[in-house]
Amino acid sequence: MLACTISKVCRLLVSPELVSIRYGIKRSEIGIIIQGVLLGLLIFSAVFKFVIHLWEYFWRADNSESRKNKEIRRSLIFFASLGFTMIVVAPSWMMIVLDFDVHPILWILQFVLSEPLKRLSLCIYWLGLIYASVLRFYNISKNSKIERILLRKYYHLLAVSMFLPALIYQPKFLDLAFGAALAVFLVLEIIRVWRIWPLGQLVHQFMSAFTDHRDSDILIVSHFSLLLGCALPIWMSSGFNDRPLIPFAGILSLGIGDTMASMVGHKYGVLRWSKTGKKTIEGTAAGIVSVLAACSVLLPLLASTRYIPTQ
Repeated sequence: MLACTISKVCRLLVSPELVSIRYGIKRSEIGIIIQGVLLGLLIFSAVFKFVIHLWEYFWRADNSESRKNKEIRRSLIFFASLGFTMIVVAPSWMMIVLDFDVHPILWILQFVLSEPLKRLSLCIYWLGLIYASVLRFYNISKNSKIERILLRKYYHLLAVSMFLPALIYQPKFLDLAFGAALAVFLVLEIIRVWRIWPLGQLVHQFMSAFTDHRDSDILIVSHFSLLLGCALPIWMSSGFNDRPLIPFAGILSLGIGDTMASMVGHKYGVLRWSKTGKKTIEGTAAGIVSVLAACSVLLPLLASTRYIPTQ
């Protein structure tokens, strides 16, 4: 998308289609929307930070204004500029640079409503599962002595429950949902880091319940890692119809293999791979066996649902 933007700005005689062919990328509507939204959010964060610095510079002389009013004013600027970016700037960018025929929001509505029963039912299933699981896991994190590394593995199992049925029955809709989830994660992380009122502190408290030494003091990246780990094999496997398990690589390895390796290694692990490390041979074996077992169950299921042709 950036290459297409540069070609438009420089008025080169290179169409977006030629740029796509040159880089070996076949752009779909879903891919264009995901790229536009994510790039729009990244640019928005940089622009908003610059605007806030200007605002603080011109308003710092006014010491009579309470801190609460400043937070509210800052929050209004944030949400207003975010809405303008997502509704006007990013869609206009997609429509002008990549010749998108309709407004992306309208295209998304048309796409979802093209199979309303299946896709809306899937959304309801996701929302119900997220609400019940997050509420349950958060209460456990506050009132239990379970190690956070194990507690976070429950979210890996949640990812399997959410993504596996969708990948089998609604793969295109799952592509769009991954992009939407990544955009939501970015917005929430921006709100958390900058403490945007009234959600910033609440999001920070919730996310801190699941962090460990692998997260930095500023950024929490665990949820991004899980989401991208499941999404990237799906996004990168387009066109490899002769390898049906490639799209499931992230879900199987992270959702099942990594989870079983951590749980078995933590509870039963004795033989360590190294003296200083925590990884155990028992955990590794459990991860490998669990993935192989999942594949042996998944292949007949894919054949029965016509996801792959039967021999």
